[in-house]
Amino acid sequence: MEKNRSVLCIGESLGTNGEGIVRVGNCVLFVPGLLPGEKARVKVLKVKGSVAYGKIEELLVPAEERVLPVCPVFSRCGGCQLQHMNYRLQMRFKSMLVREALKKIGGIEYEVPSCVRSEKQYAYRNKLQIPVGKNGEKNTVGFFAERSHRIVDTEECPIHPDWAKEVIAALRKFMETCGLDGYDEETGSGEIRHLVVRELRQKFLVTLVVTERDIRGIDYFLFLLDGVFKEYSFCLNFNSEKTNVVFGSDFHLLKGPGFYECSENGIFFEAGVNTFLQVNEGVRSSLYERACSFVSAEDTVIDCYAGGGLLTAMFAKRCVRAYGIEVVPEASACADKVKERNGLSEKMENLCAKVEDALSAVLKQEKDAVVVLDPPRAGVDRGVLKEIMTHGVKKVILISCNPATLARDLGILTGSLCETEDGLKKTGVAEGQYRVEFLQPYDMFPQTKHVETMVVLRRI
Repeated sequence: MEKNRSVLCIGESLGTNGEGIVRVGNCVLFVPGLLPGEKARVKVLKVKGSVAYGKIEELLVPAEERVLPVCPVFSRCGGCQLQHMNYRLQMRFKSMLVREALKKIGGIEYEVPSCVRSEKQYAYRNKLQIPVGKNGEKNTVGFFAERSHRIVDTEECPIHPDWAKEVIAALRKFMETCGLDGYDEETGSGEIRHLVVRELRQKFLVTLVVTERDIRGIDYFLFLLDGVFKEYSFCLNFNSEKTNVVFGSDFHLLKGPGFYECSENGIFFEAGVNTFLQVNEGVRSSLYERACSFVSAEDTVIDCYAGGGLLTAMFAKRCVRAYGIEVVPEASACADKVKERNGLSEKMENLCAKVEDALSAVLKQEKDAVVVLDPPRAGVDRGVLKEIMTHGVKKVILISCNPATLARDLGILTGSLCETEDGLKKTGVAEGQYRVEFLQPYDMFPQTKHVETMVVLRRI
């Protein structure tokens, strides 16, 4: 395989990022946008040993599953990877993604069922997080390209509702009128870094991340936002650090209450700008209801990485008692309000702490509890898994947005992976303390390569 060579090939399968895979001699060629069964002329862009990367020069025979992407910057923006696939193929791809991760990373053979569909395939995200930068003399407002911090300028995003287009336009007008610059990661110059908007049933939490405490023309931006949202709160967040973290620690509320309340699955809850909530409300509701079906009225539940307490409260309403462990103070405070608002003071307890610091003490007190894990993409802390196995927890409900770390964590719990001096190694057998009783992927993120998965494990 040679760089800049053109090859005629037929797509064989899909990679973990939704790219096409072709075998050319002894070389594996990855081609973004190529679907299984498609015939195309591909230009080789990079060769590294027996692996090569290319791009489609000419699509000769398209697959039946190919559809026209609706976004003008699809393939340049890193937000979506699957808009060229019909939804049926997206569902098959995501089930395959979970199955292959379990097998290749966790050493687990499991027949993964079809992915639970999202009612909305576009306009489903309740949260907009958009970076702002500078390209020469021009401000750029958009989303990062794949595996980079280069901002792809965009006016709208079809996986967000229509309000996203309006608020992006308002931000551009505000910056242009007031002479404000986007943030330059190299030099640290520029006043505006990010705009973050969360929707809670037509109520909006708007946060502008800035590098200076006094931003000229901020009243003009509020005037523009008045034309976009009927009911909203507005915060300035100060972040002058050279970091990839979006928010700094310094929030200033300039308009509105800063928190809004809504209801879901019979629970009244509230959230602020820094409270974690799943971005797809319909799928979130379905997933949470299913999770609650695996516990009984006699159970006590420990909800780890609990966010604002919505799921914890659902467990508390169903069970004897539920504990929520959450490290973010704002989210834990929201969970306390959820407890009071839903009359769960006697059945729900919230702990503001790291899960790895707090779980052991709760398990010593509640020896027969069900543990629920809903960690960030990095997966469950290794110490947390150790505590679960040491205490012999009878049932674990694990919710994951990352098939790779899910496979690792399941491998540890089921015994298909073991710790060695060189790291985790496959054992070839599942002889750990737990077996998988239920596994179901959910399409929390249509049009993207990401998938949410819920697993129920029972102690052997």
